[in-house]
Amino acid sequence: MGGIGEYFQPESDRADSPHLHLSINASARSLLLTVLAELVLPGGAPVWTAALLYVLTGLGLEERTARQAIARAAEAGWIASERQGRAARWVITDTGKELTEEITRRVLSLNALPEVWDGDCLILLVAVPHELKSVRKRLYSELGWAGFGNPMPGLWASPHVDRAGELHRLIHDLGLRESSIAFIGTTLTVGLTDDEIVRRAWNLDDVAYRYEHLIGTFEGLEPEPGDDLLFSYLVLAHEWRKFPGMDPQLPEDLLPNWIGRRATEMFVSLHGKWADAARDRWQEIVEATSPNT
Repeated sequence: MGGIGEYFQPESDRADSPHLHLSINASARSLLLTVLAELVLPGGAPVWTAALLYVLTGLGLEERTARQAIARAAEAGWIASERQGRAARWVITDTGKELTEEITRRVLSLNALPEVWDGDCLILLVAVPHELKSVRKRLYSELGWAGFGNPMPGLWASPHVDRAGELHRLIHDLGLRESSIAFIGTTLTVGLTDDEIVRRAWNLDDVAYRYEHLIGTFEGLEPEPGDDLLFSYLVLAHEWRKFPGMDPQLPEDLLPNWIGRRATEMFVSLHGKWADAARDRWQEIVEATSPNT
Protein backbone atom coordinates (compact mmCIF):
# COMPACT_ATOMS: atom_id res chain seq x y z
CA MET A 1 0.00 0.00 0.00
CA GLY A 2 1.33 3.46 -0.91
CA GLY A 3 1.57 6.41 1.42
CA ILE A 4 -1.39 8.58 2.34
CA GLY A 5 -0.12 11.68 0.59
CA GLU A 6 -0.34 10.18 -2.89
CA TYR A 7 -4.12 9.59 -2.67
CA PHE A 8 -5.12 13.23 -2.38
CA GLN A 9 -2.73 15.14 -4.63
CA PRO A 10 -4.17 17.64 -7.12
CA GLU A 11 -5.22 15.49 -10.07
CA SER A 12 -5.65 16.11 -13.78
CA ASP A 13 -8.45 13.62 -14.59
CA ARG A 14 -11.88 15.21 -14.35
CA ALA A 15 -15.14 13.52 -13.40
CA ASP A 16 -18.33 15.43 -14.19
CA SER A 17 -21.13 14.57 -11.81
CA PRO A 18 -24.54 14.40 -13.50
CA HIS A 19 -26.13 15.51 -10.21
CA LEU A 20 -24.08 18.67 -9.74
CA HIS A 21 -22.90 21.66 -11.69
CA LEU A 22 -19.45 20.81 -10.37
CA SER A 23 -16.38 19.26 -11.94
CA ILE A 24 -14.40 17.00 -9.65
CA ASN A 25 -10.67 16.64 -10.17
CA ALA A 26 -10.43 13.10 -8.91
CA SER A 27 -9.01 9.67 -9.44
CA ALA A 28 -11.24 6.66 -8.90
CA ARG A 29 -9.30 5.37 -5.90
CA SER A 30 -9.29 8.73 -4.11
CA LEU A 31 -13.05 9.11 -4.66
CA LEU A 32 -13.58 5.64 -3.25
CA LEU A 33 -11.48 6.54 -0.20
CA THR A 34 -13.69 9.56 0.38
CA VAL A 35 -16.84 7.42 0.15
CA LEU A 36 -15.36 4.87 2.57
CA ALA A 37 -14.35 7.57 5.06
CA GLU A 38 -17.51 9.67 4.88
CA LEU A 39 -20.22 7.03 4.46
CA VAL A 40 -19.12 3.42 4.94
CA LEU A 41 -16.91 3.76 8.03
CA PRO A 42 -19.39 5.89 10.05
CA GLY A 43 -22.21 3.48 9.17
CA GLY A 44 -20.19 0.51 10.41
CA ALA A 45 -22.15 -2.07 8.39
CA PRO A 46 -21.20 -4.02 5.24
CA VAL A 47 -22.40 -2.44 1.98
CA TRP A 48 -23.28 -4.03 -1.33
CA THR A 49 -21.33 -3.39 -4.51
CA ALA A 50 -24.44 -1.81 -6.02
CA ALA A 51 -24.52 0.89 -3.34
CA LEU A 52 -20.87 1.81 -3.96
CA LEU A 53 -21.47 1.85 -7.72
CA TYR A 54 -24.51 4.11 -7.31
CA VAL A 55 -22.45 6.72 -5.49
CA LEU A 56 -19.26 6.43 -7.55
CA THR A 57 -21.10 6.68 -10.86
CA GLY A 58 -23.14 9.53 -9.39
CA LEU A 59 -19.84 11.30 -8.82
CA GLY A 60 -19.02 10.94 -12.51
CA LEU A 61 -17.06 7.71 -12.82
CA GLU A 62 -17.90 5.18 -15.50
CA GLU A 63 -19.21 1.93 -14.04
CA ARG A 64 -16.23 -0.04 -15.35
CA THR A 65 -13.82 2.40 -13.71
CA ALA A 66 -15.78 2.29 -10.47
CA ARG A 67 -15.68 -1.52 -10.42
CA GLN A 68 -11.92 -1.44 -11.02
CA ALA A 69 -11.49 0.97 -8.10
CA ILE A 70 -13.42 -1.39 -5.82
CA ALA A 71 -11.38 -4.39 -6.99
CA ARG A 72 -8.09 -2.53 -6.49
CA ALA A 73 -9.17 -1.41 -3.04
CA ALA A 74 -9.74 -5.06 -2.19
CA GLU A 75 -6.31 -5.99 -3.60
CA ALA A 76 -4.73 -3.25 -1.48
CA GLY A 77 -6.42 -4.66 1.61
CA TRP A 78 -8.67 -1.66 2.32
CA ILE A 79 -11.89 -3.66 2.01
CA ALA A 80 -12.88 -7.33 2.07
CA SER A 81 -15.86 -9.03 0.45
CA GLU A 82 -18.62 -11.23 1.79
CA ARG A 83 -20.55 -13.04 -0.94
CA GLN A 84 -24.24 -13.87 -1.09
CA GLY A 85 -24.92 -15.73 -4.30
CA ARG A 86 -23.63 -13.57 -7.15
CA ALA A 87 -23.75 -10.39 -5.09
CA ALA A 88 -20.92 -9.12 -2.89
CA ARG A 89 -20.93 -6.82 0.06
CA TRP A 90 -17.90 -5.07 1.49
CA VAL A 91 -16.48 -4.35 4.91
CA ILE A 92 -13.61 -2.01 5.72
CA THR A 93 -10.60 -3.94 6.98
CA ASP A 94 -8.32 -2.83 9.81
CA THR A 95 -5.91 -1.57 7.15
CA GLY A 96 -8.67 0.45 5.53
CA LYS A 97 -9.78 1.86 8.87
CA GLU A 98 -6.24 2.90 9.71
CA LEU A 99 -5.85 4.64 6.36
CA THR A 100 -9.20 6.47 6.42
CA GLU A 101 -8.83 7.47 10.07
CA GLU A 102 -5.36 8.91 9.45
CA ILE A 103 -6.67 10.89 6.48
CA THR A 104 -9.59 12.18 8.58
CA ARG A 105 -7.25 13.08 11.44
CA ARG A 106 -5.04 15.17 9.19
CA VAL A 107 -8.06 16.79 7.52
CA LEU A 108 -9.44 17.76 10.93
CA SER A 109 -6.06 19.24 11.85
CA LEU A 110 -6.78 22.03 9.34
CA ASN A 111 -9.38 23.21 11.85
CA ALA A 112 -6.83 23.45 14.68
CA LEU A 113 -6.38 26.80 16.35
CA PRO A 114 -3.47 28.86 14.98
CA GLU A 115 -0.28 27.83 16.71
CA VAL A 116 1.72 30.05 19.01
CA TRP A 117 5.03 29.43 17.30
CA ASP A 118 8.26 29.29 19.33
CA GLY A 119 10.48 29.61 16.25
CA ASP A 120 11.58 25.97 16.13
CA CYS A 121 11.54 24.08 12.85
CA LEU A 122 11.89 20.42 11.99
CA ILE A 123 14.63 20.19 9.34
CA LEU A 124 15.38 17.29 7.01
CA LEU A 125 18.42 16.98 4.76
CA VAL A 126 17.90 14.03 2.44
CA ALA A 127 19.54 12.64 -0.68
CA VAL A 128 17.81 9.84 -2.59
CA PRO A 129 20.43 7.32 -3.78
CA HIS A 130 20.21 6.23 -7.39
CA GLU A 131 19.23 2.68 -6.41
CA LEU A 132 16.25 4.08 -4.46
CA LYS A 133 15.09 6.64 -7.02
CA SER A 134 11.75 4.84 -7.31
CA VAL A 135 10.80 6.11 -3.83
CA ARG A 136 11.36 9.77 -4.71
CA LYS A 137 7.75 10.51 -5.71
CA ARG A 138 6.36 8.93 -2.54
CA LEU A 139 8.95 10.76 -0.40
CA TYR A 140 7.94 14.13 -1.84
CA SER A 141 4.19 13.50 -1.60
CA GLU A 142 4.44 12.22 1.98
CA LEU A 143 6.62 15.15 3.06
CA GLY A 144 4.07 17.51 1.53
CA TRP A 145 1.25 15.70 3.35
CA ALA A 146 3.21 16.11 6.61
CA GLY A 147 3.53 19.87 6.06
CA PHE A 148 7.13 20.07 4.86
CA GLY A 149 8.29 22.60 2.30
CA ASN A 150 11.30 22.45 0.02
CA PRO A 151 13.12 25.84 -0.09
CA MET A 152 16.19 24.42 -1.85
CA PRO A 153 17.32 21.05 -3.24
CA GLY A 154 17.70 18.36 -0.60
CA LEU A 155 16.39 20.56 2.24
CA TRP A 156 12.92 20.22 3.76
CA ALA A 157 11.49 22.24 6.63
CA SER A 158 8.34 22.30 8.76
CA PRO A 159 7.28 24.33 11.78
CA HIS A 160 5.43 21.23 13.08
CA VAL A 161 8.13 19.77 15.30
CA ASP A 162 5.56 17.39 16.80
CA ARG A 163 5.67 15.44 13.51
CA ALA A 164 9.19 14.15 14.12
CA GLY A 165 7.82 10.66 14.77
CA GLU A 166 5.96 10.73 11.46
CA LEU A 167 9.17 11.80 9.72
CA HIS A 168 11.11 9.01 11.41
CA ARG A 169 8.64 6.37 10.19
CA LEU A 170 8.70 7.73 6.63
CA ILE A 171 12.49 7.79 6.33
CA HIS A 172 12.72 4.32 7.88
CA ASP A 173 9.99 2.85 5.65
CA LEU A 174 11.62 4.23 2.48
CA GLY A 175 15.08 2.96 3.41
CA LEU A 176 16.60 6.44 3.49
CA ARG A 177 18.09 6.44 6.98
CA GLU A 178 21.69 6.39 5.77
CA SER A 179 21.18 9.34 3.42
CA SER A 180 19.20 11.58 5.78
CA ILE A 181 19.92 14.00 8.62
CA ALA A 182 17.09 15.47 10.68
CA PHE A 183 17.14 17.96 13.53
CA ILE A 184 15.13 20.69 15.26
CA GLY A 185 16.46 24.24 15.21
CA THR A 186 15.83 27.93 14.59
CA THR A 187 16.94 30.14 11.73
CA LEU A 188 19.63 32.78 12.20
CA THR A 189 20.05 36.21 10.63
CA VAL A 190 22.28 34.61 8.02
CA GLY A 191 21.05 33.83 4.53
CA LEU A 192 17.33 33.68 3.78
CA THR A 193 14.80 35.27 6.12
CA ASP A 194 11.80 33.32 7.39
CA ASP A 195 9.53 35.11 4.89
CA GLU A 196 11.84 34.22 2.02
CA ILE A 197 12.02 30.59 3.15
CA VAL A 198 8.22 30.40 3.23
CA ARG A 199 7.90 31.85 -0.30
CA ARG A 200 10.47 29.41 -1.67
CA ALA A 201 9.29 26.34 0.24
CA TRP A 202 5.59 26.42 -0.65
CA ASN A 203 3.56 27.58 -3.64
CA LEU A 204 1.09 29.42 -1.46
CA ASP A 205 -0.31 31.51 -4.33
CA ASP A 206 -1.57 28.31 -5.94
CA VAL A 207 -3.00 27.05 -2.64
CA ALA A 208 -4.75 30.39 -2.06
CA TYR A 209 -6.24 30.19 -5.57
CA ARG A 210 -7.58 26.72 -4.82
CA TYR A 211 -9.08 27.93 -1.55
CA GLU A 212 -10.72 30.85 -3.38
CA HIS A 213 -12.19 28.42 -5.92
CA LEU A 214 -13.53 26.19 -3.13
CA ILE A 215 -15.13 29.15 -1.36
CA GLY A 216 -16.60 30.43 -4.62
CA THR A 217 -18.06 27.00 -5.39
CA PHE A 218 -19.60 26.16 -2.03
CA GLU A 219 -20.24 29.36 -0.10
CA GLY A 220 -23.99 29.91 0.03
CA LEU A 221 -24.75 26.60 -1.74
CA GLU A 222 -28.13 25.15 -0.77
CA PRO A 223 -28.45 21.68 -2.38
CA GLU A 224 -31.83 20.01 -2.70
CA PRO A 225 -32.54 17.08 -0.33
CA GLY A 226 -31.63 13.63 -1.56
CA ASP A 227 -28.95 12.92 -4.13
CA ASP A 228 -28.14 16.60 -4.73
CA LEU A 229 -27.21 17.06 -1.08
CA LEU A 230 -25.41 13.72 -0.85
CA PHE A 231 -23.18 14.42 -3.84
CA SER A 232 -22.56 18.02 -2.79
CA TYR A 233 -21.45 16.71 0.58
CA LEU A 234 -19.10 14.14 -0.99
CA VAL A 235 -17.58 16.62 -3.45
CA LEU A 236 -16.98 19.10 -0.62
CA ALA A 237 -15.37 16.39 1.53
CA HIS A 238 -13.28 15.08 -1.34
CA GLU A 239 -11.97 18.47 -2.43
CA TRP A 240 -11.14 19.32 1.19
CA ARG A 241 -9.09 16.15 1.59
CA LYS A 242 -6.55 17.51 -0.90
CA PHE A 243 -5.61 20.53 1.20
CA PRO A 244 -3.52 18.81 3.90
CA GLY A 245 -1.08 17.88 1.14
CA MET A 246 -0.94 21.48 -0.14
CA ASP A 247 -1.44 23.73 2.89
CA PRO A 248 1.48 23.49 5.35
CA GLN A 249 -0.70 24.95 8.13
CA LEU A 250 1.86 27.60 8.96
CA PRO A 251 1.53 29.48 12.25
CA GLU A 252 -0.02 32.94 12.17
CA ASP A 253 3.41 34.43 12.88
CA LEU A 254 4.63 33.11 9.52
CA LEU A 255 1.42 33.52 7.51
CA PRO A 256 -1.03 36.14 8.84
CA ASN A 257 -4.51 36.62 7.34
CA TRP A 258 -4.33 33.27 5.51
CA ILE A 259 -7.39 32.50 3.35
CA GLY A 260 -7.17 28.87 4.43
CA ARG A 261 -8.57 29.83 7.83
CA ARG A 262 -11.69 31.33 6.22
CA ALA A 263 -12.07 28.28 3.99
CA THR A 264 -11.77 26.04 7.03
CA GLU A 265 -14.61 27.84 8.78
CA MET A 266 -16.80 27.38 5.71
CA PHE A 267 -15.93 23.68 5.38
CA VAL A 268 -16.59 22.92 9.05
CA SER A 269 -19.94 24.72 8.88
CA LEU A 270 -21.18 23.02 5.68
CA HIS A 271 -19.79 19.58 6.52
CA GLY A 272 -21.58 19.65 9.87
CA LYS A 273 -24.77 21.04 8.32
CA TRP A 274 -24.98 18.41 5.57
CA ALA A 275 -23.54 15.29 7.24
CA ASP A 276 -26.65 13.81 8.86
CA ALA A 277 -28.90 14.24 5.82
CA ALA A 278 -26.19 12.91 3.48
CA ARG A 279 -25.70 9.79 5.59
CA ASP A 280 -29.46 9.29 5.86
CA ARG A 281 -29.66 9.34 2.05
CA TRP A 282 -26.75 6.88 1.93
CA GLN A 283 -28.66 4.47 4.17
CA GLU A 284 -31.65 4.70 1.82
CA ILE A 285 -29.35 3.79 -1.08
CA VAL A 286 -27.85 0.87 0.86
CA GLU A 287 -31.30 -0.50 1.60
CA ALA A 288 -32.63 0.10 -1.93
CA THR A 289 -29.66 -1.65 -3.58
CA SER A 290 -29.68 -4.72 -1.31
CA PRO A 291 -30.43 -7.95 -3.21
CA ASN A 292 -32.69 -8.89 -0.32
CA THR A 293 -34.98 -5.92 -0.95
